[in-house]
This record gives sequence, C-alpha cells and structure tokens, in this order.
Amino acid sequence: MKMLKHLALLLIFGLTTACKNNTDTAGNAEADTTEDSPTGYFGEKITEDGAIDASELLTLLQEGDSVFVKVRGKINECCQKKGCWMDVDLGNGKSMVVRFKDYEFFVPKNSAGYTAIMEGYAKLEVQDVEWLRHKAQDAGKSAEEIAAITQPDTSITFMANGVIIK
Repeated sequence: MKMLKHLALLLIFGLTTACKNNTDTAGNAEADTTEDSPTGYFGEKITEDGAIDASELLTLLQEGDSVFVKVRGKINECCQKKGCWMDVDLGNGKSMVVRFKDYEFFVPKNSAGYTAIMEGYAKLEVQDVEWLRHKAQDAGKSAEEIAAITQPDTSITFMANGVIIK
C-alpha cells in the first residue's frame, strides 16, 4: 500500500512538472519561432501529402479506436507554459488535444490561429477531470474556469510524431 502511495505521488509530480516553463526547442531545427512567426517543422520531418481535414476524423473513429493518420487543422490554443500540447479545431464546435510523442518536441506558444499538419495516432477517448483541469491551467484559464470543470469529456486525442505549422 505504501508503494502505491509513492507511485501515485511520483505520477502526480511527473504530470505537474511535465509542462514547466522551459525554452528548449529540441527537434525544432527548421523552425522560424520568432515572436511573429511560429511556423516550421517540429519533431520528425513530415510532408503535407495525404493530410485529411481534422473534421474527417470523426468519421474514422469509434470509442477506443486508434488510427495512424496525417491531419490538417487550425490551432485554437497551445500550452502557454512550454508548448507541450495544442488544441486543434475539429470543425464541429469541439477540438482535439494534440500531444507530442515522448515529449521529444514542443511547438511555439504563439501557435494559436495557425494551421498545423500533424502525423501520428488519433484516438477517441475519455479525458478525465484531472487532465482537463491541468490543460486549462496550462492555457492560463482563471481559477473559476478551472474549478467549473467537473465532468469528464469524450474527445479525440492525437499523439503526433511530427508537426508542420504553416
């Protein structure tokens, strides 16, 4: 039982420090990440060829399914601590959270409003309240907005191995 408590504390510590403020741009050798332009390649270098619109993902997935795909969509929001996740518009009033394989790379914090092409695994799954609150905190939401998150949400998540921001 004591071992489980230690493991749980370690997991919580890992999640809360994963998005700490850091300006490391590992894997972003071809990025123009100036104040005005967050465009470039991040993670594995991919091409735009064969990318589908993010709105098409809804037709490909049932709960629990996972599919390897290349997707294009508008970035609604990005982690403001490190760039370790982004929300991409699905075109139906919802967005999907995009994370980056093994935290090997991040995207610029000023990416909102730009178009991203990403390659990786899409999955339809339940996002728990703890993750939704963590994401809201990273996005700079107020304490009231964070506290208002009380229900899990079923949504598409995406684990990207490479991203192009245009």
